[in-house]
Amino acid sequence: MKFTKMHGLGNDFIVVNGFIEDVRIIFDKAAKICDRHRGIGADGILLVLPSEKADLKMRIINSDGSEADMCGNGIRCFARYAFSRGLVKKTNMTVETLAGIIKPEVIVKDDLIESVRVDMGCYSLKCKDVPLKEDVKEEAVDLDIEVDGQGFKFTGVSMGNPHCVIFVDDVESFPVEQLGPKIENHPFFPKKTNVEFVQVKGRDFLKMRVWERGAGLTMACGTGACASAVAAYKKGLTGPKVTVNLPGGDLYIEVEESGRVYMTGPAAEVYTGEIDLNIL
Repeated sequence: MKFTKMHGLGNDFIVVNGFIEDVRIIFDKAAKICDRHRGIGADGILLVLPSEKADLKMRIINSDGSEADMCGNGIRCFARYAFSRGLVKKTNMTVETLAGIIKPEVIVKDDLIESVRVDMGCYSLKCKDVPLKEDVKEEAVDLDIEVDGQGFKFTGVSMGNPHCVIFVDDVESFPVEQLGPKIENHPFFPKKTNVEFVQVKGRDFLKMRVWERGAGLTMACGTGACASAVAAYKKGLTGPKVTVNLPGGDLYIEVEESGRVYMTGPAAEVYTGEIDLNIL
């Protein structure tokens, strides 16, 4: 199977062209393919597929073999891959995902791909959309959750996938690896959740670490950055335009009054290769 290795701020993916490769076997072997010691190694796999609703379809397989609805860093890598290989001739494209139609725009400067700006669609704070197990109130803002005997306030945000945003005083020293998986699998979240730990550094600057549903600790999460920006804005902690700093780098997020969210950031191609799936 031929593949391309890509990353968005260190959140790395194996991209496979489903127009050429038989991708059916990948679902059973995803965890082994993503294994960093015995496989290629990645946070997830992106499948490039035909669509009847959009220019292309993207399916996202996490490193544990589960399927994700949407991935912000993944969609930027997907868009760069599709444009650079001529699968889509225009810089603006539509991509079908389990979270709906997403609209990335490849930013080209001096014939080089500089970044990708993505119309991420509209966020929702409604408990039923996140979703939460119980509709404790209409909007999932400043809800209480207890983990390991510690109580936290969180804001639940849907960006087409579930997010639990927790604001902390010092994100660098916060035990993300310890609490992240416990919150991901908390009974509060029937479909599990991505967990963002966020420190407000200014009216236009957030610092974030993330525990991703199905992937664990990663260097960046695009939908998580969007969810964090939404939560901060709705709580009055920031304005509608913020830079979100992650371990892998920065994303620029814009939250419109209409509820629509835009994300701008880099996407890089690292290498291409072949893997013999029979040996996994």
